Amino acid sequence: MATKLISEDMTDALYGLPEQFEYSLGLEFTLSSTYKSDYRNLVISGLGGSAIGGDIIRSYASSRLNIPVVVNRDYDIPAFVNQDTLFVAASYSGNTEETLSSYCKARERGANILCITSGGELALMAAADGFGLVQIPGGLMPRAATGYLFGALILALESIGLFSGVRAELEETVALLKVLREEFKPGIAAPSNQARDIAARLKNGIPVIWGTAGISETVALRWKTQINENAKCPAYYNIFPELNHNELVGFETPAGILSQTSIIILQDAQDNERVQKRIEITSSVIKDQVKDIINIRSRGASYLARFFSLAYLGDYVSVYLADEYGIDPTPVAVIDYLKAELAKC
Repeated sequence: MATKLISEDMTDALYGLPEQFEYSLGLEFTLSSTYKSDYRNLVISGLGGSAIGGDIIRSYASSRLNIPVVVNRDYDIPAFVNQDTLFVAASYSGNTEETLSSYCKARERGANILCITSGGELALMAAADGFGLVQIPGGLMPRAATGYLFGALILALESIGLFSGVRAELEETVALLKVLREEFKPGIAAPSNQARDIAARLKNGIPVIWGTAGISETVALRWKTQINENAKCPAYYNIFPELNHNELVGFETPAGILSQTSIIILQDAQDNERVQKRIEITSSVIKDQVKDIINIRSRGASYLARFFSLAYLGDYVSVYLADEYGIDPTPVAVIDYLKAELAKC
């Protein structure tokens, strides 16, 4: 049997998420008036943990902005990027090669560029080119720095007039997360600790996370990537109603794999009522084929509080699932190896 191993680095980072948002709320943004413009699109370019803030902004903006928001995860950039684009380059380390490449291409196209990073090459390039820079504290794993990467970025965007009401939503988020961390922290055992309880149920199975178009679509992706990086195991995600048009049919064979599959369904009070009915029917269809179905509901009033109530739980679940397997969630050796091999090319 594997020996359980709680990573203090990771659990300390998770426990400190509310303070990351508080830090972001205390920032003073001095972006020049050149950033207040009638943009035709917003492109946020980043990878991994540095991109998740862009995903949250994309879903948050869908009912708040009258311009499209695109999250770019590539060396290249969309063909439509031009002088009417606000281009955000997000790299926690400041040295993500894909993001640096996309920055250079956006600069060539005449886009107005805003950078968010803890330093590195991206900070140097922004300073040399005279672009706006939101510099955040370093020293964390990118996947554990969401409060900086998202909080500082969306507040910067609010400061130039793209959003309103963000500060109040983040203040509610801070208050809620401080409550949740006392429920999820390592000293609380299952079943009182929901995160530990879910992790135990996921052990020795394949997690499949289902969200809904809107608030929990990005949360489902976040759960998947956190389980991948922290618990070092495969996980998959999809969203309602799209999954009812394809993935649902795939629950007939092979029986052995399906019997080891745990479905996590992320739900929100504002989900479309037809989607709620789809969830109910879908659960009844697959319940005898899968290992488990776990329903999780958001908490909080505002969009951001509800979003992070689901995401924060997933972060803790991923760390406790690593603990169930006796794995230290902190290192990502295979990613480090990949970067080292690429550096030789």
